[in-house]
Formats: sequence, structure tokens, C-alpha cells
Amino acid sequence: MSKVRLYLVRHGKTMFNTIGRAQGWSDTPLTAEGELGIHELGIGLRESGLQFDRAYSSDSGRTIQTMGIILEELGLQGKIPYRMDKRIREWCFGSFDGAYDGDLFMGVIPRVFKVDHVHQLSYAELAEGLVEVDTAGWTEGWEKLSSRIKEGFESIAKEMEEHGGGNALVVSHGMTIGTIVYLINGMHPHGLDNGSVTILEYEDGQFSVEVVGDRSYRELGREKMEEISIQSK
Repeated sequence: MSKVRLYLVRHGKTMFNTIGRAQGWSDTPLTAEGELGIHELGIGLRESGLQFDRAYSSDSGRTIQTMGIILEELGLQGKIPYRMDKRIREWCFGSFDGAYDGDLFMGVIPRVFKVDHVHQLSYAELAEGLVEVDTAGWTEGWEKLSSRIKEGFESIAKEMEEHGGGNALVVSHGMTIGTIVYLINGMHPHGLDNGSVTILEYEDGQFSVEVVGDRSYRELGREKMEEISIQSK
């Protein structure tokens, strides 16, 4: 079978990211700083000489906006197939969607589990804790949440395989990317940076994790932008 590589990008920095609010299924646009970071990423990917065959994102505005900037920098707008898949959305935080991160992750959830910090919990415990504190009934339990994320990324990988393999550009969300990494190798990535790249390989029906939260593409793009800025002075 053809080898598939998924380049999972966490969307650019948004208004809610900047002011520290929980952003699950709620959505805010990228800030000017967030847009700049994704332009850096797009330039870095281009300078690396990577070829992308297909593009995918969640159906959230912030991932769609991020994808648009990257495709623009790669010169691939309208030139490769691009589809949205709601299965690779962020976790839903229910009635705490849009609340301050500190209230949820350093207040309510640690109190429920009697721990000092939310990072002491497994993803499964965190998901079940969210169900417990969500008064709206919108959050997903761990089984439903992990299944939809796994199905979303598997669907993308299989679609790539059916089209001969290659590289897919996939824009998703911090905790969603962390969850697929955990489901593959048991690692709990925390705090993936906006515009960071996590690379998965898919071959013979199996995923493997090549790299998590790589910031080198953004850094390369930033250096290139600085070079151009100096040359134009």
C-alpha cells in the first residue's frame, strides 16, 4: 500500500486564544498576530519544498481561515482538493465553551478530581469530568469523543491512500491533535503551539507518530520574511 503522511497543523492564534478563553466548538477569528504566524508557517512549508496532494480541515472558522493563508503561501488555492470534516473539530467544552481557561482547567475540573493541575489527568478522565460539569449537555464522553476523532483522521488517511498516497495538509485543533497522538502511542501532548506541525504516517492500516508540535517550519518562514524585509530596506 502507498505511504501516507498527514501534516497536522494547529490553527493560528485567535482572539479567544489571546485572552485565555476555552475555545472548543465556539469560534473566534485569527488575530493579526495569528495571521502573521500562519503566513510564516506557509512560507516555511514552501521553502522546505514539501509537496501536498490534498488538504483537509475541521469545519471551524479558525481552521478554514488558517488553511486559506497556508494554501495562498503555497500557491495551491484551488489547485488541490480541499474538504472539511467536522469529526476533526476541537473538543466541545459545553457550557464552559467561551469561559476563561483558568476557571475551567485550573478551577472547576481540578476540584472535581481533587488534583492540583488538570495535566495530572488522563484525556479520558478530563473528558468525563467535562461531561460532569457541563450544564448544557453538549460535551462528549471519552468513548464518543475519541471515536469521532479517530474516525476523522482515519477517513482522511484512507482517502489519501485511495488516491495513491502522498502528503496531506490537515488543519485541526490543539486537543484534537493531542488526542490522536495519544490514541496512537499513549503520549499526552500538552500546549501544542498555534501553527505547530505534528506529522503522522499511515501505512498498512496503521498510524505512527513521526513528530509532535514541530515549530521549525514557522521559524524558517519567519527567517525568510526577515530576510526579505532587510533586502527591501
